[in-house]
Amino acid sequence: MRALYLGPEGLVVRRDHPRPAPREGEALIRLLRAGICSTDLELVKGYAGFHGVLGHEFVGVVEEPTGGDWAGKRVVGTINLGCRRCPTCIGDGPEHCPERTVLGIAGHDGAFADYLTLPVANLLVVPDEVDDDVAVFTEPLAAALRIRDQVAVEPSARLAVVGPGRLGLLIAQVLALTGSRLVVLGRRAASLELPRQLGLQVGLSTEAPADAFDLVVEATGNEAGLAESLRLVRPCGTLILKSTFHGAATVDLTKLVVGEVRIVGSRCGPFAPALRLLASGSVAVRPLIDGRYPLERGLEAMAHAARPGVRKILLDP
Repeated sequence: MRALYLGPEGLVVRRDHPRPAPREGEALIRLLRAGICSTDLELVKGYAGFHGVLGHEFVGVVEEPTGGDWAGKRVVGTINLGCRRCPTCIGDGPEHCPERTVLGIAGHDGAFADYLTLPVANLLVVPDEVDDDVAVFTEPLAAALRIRDQVAVEPSARLAVVGPGRLGLLIAQVLALTGSRLVVLGRRAASLELPRQLGLQVGLSTEAPADAFDLVVEATGNEAGLAESLRLVRPCGTLILKSTFHGAATVDLTKLVVGEVRIVGSRCGPFAPALRLLASGSVAVRPLIDGRYPLERGLEAMAHAARPGVRKILLDP
C-alpha cells in the first residue's frame, strides 16, 4: 500500500509499504480522509523520536472486523492504545497508560496510508449527516473539548485563546459556547481575519494588557506563545497548555509562583461529544480547510501545512 513514512532518512512516500494485518480485537480500516496537524509537523522535526507512518486525524471504512457488526461502517477512532488492564487504564482510560502506543505518534503506524488498524474498542461510527471533510475534525475537536472536562469555565470569566491556528480556532469555538467573554489573540492582523469571520472577538496579543484574563489557552505551538500566554493570565488564574513542539522552551516561571497561577496540561479528549457538535453544526470546521492533496503528493501536502498561517490540509487516498 501507499504510506507517508517518517524514517531516519526523513519523510518519504512509500508505494510498497506492507499493509497492516489486524490482530485479535482490531479492525482493518480503509482511509477516506486524513488531516495534517501541528503534531505531525513537529514529529518530522524530531519531536518524540517517532519513526513510522504519520497521521492520527482520520475517517475511514472498516473492511476487516474481527468481531461485532463493523464491516462497512464509516468510523473515526481514538488514538491512544492502552493495555486496558492496568489501574490507569481501568480508572482513567488509556491516555496515560505507561504501556500505551499512540496512532501515528508513538509505536503504532498512523493514518497517512491506504489502510490502518485500530482496536474495535477505539472506534466510533460517524453519523450519516457528517460527511468526510467534517468527520476528519473529530480528533482535534475532541482535544478542544478536553478543556471543558478539566476546567470549570464560569460564564463571567474572561477567556483568551492565544494562537488562531488549526487547534486554536476549534478551542475558541468550544469555549465560546460557554457564554463567557472570549477573545482570540494572534501576532498578525491577517491571522485574525478567519476568527473574525467566525464571529469571534479578536485582538493582537502584543496589544492585550498583562494579567487581563482569568483563563488563557496557549495554542501557538511555539516558545514565544508560551511566554505571551503567561504574561496575559492574571494572578490566581489558569493557564491551559495545548502545544506540543520539538525543542525546549526557555521561559521565566517566576510569575507561576508569585502569581499562584494554575497550570493545566491538556491533550486528548472525548470523541462522542465532538461528533455530536459536528452533527449539529455548532462548530464550524469547513472554513479551516486550506487545501487537499492525494496521498501520492503527501510531501507537498506537508510542506503546504507547514507554511505560516495555513490551517487544515487534508489528505485523500
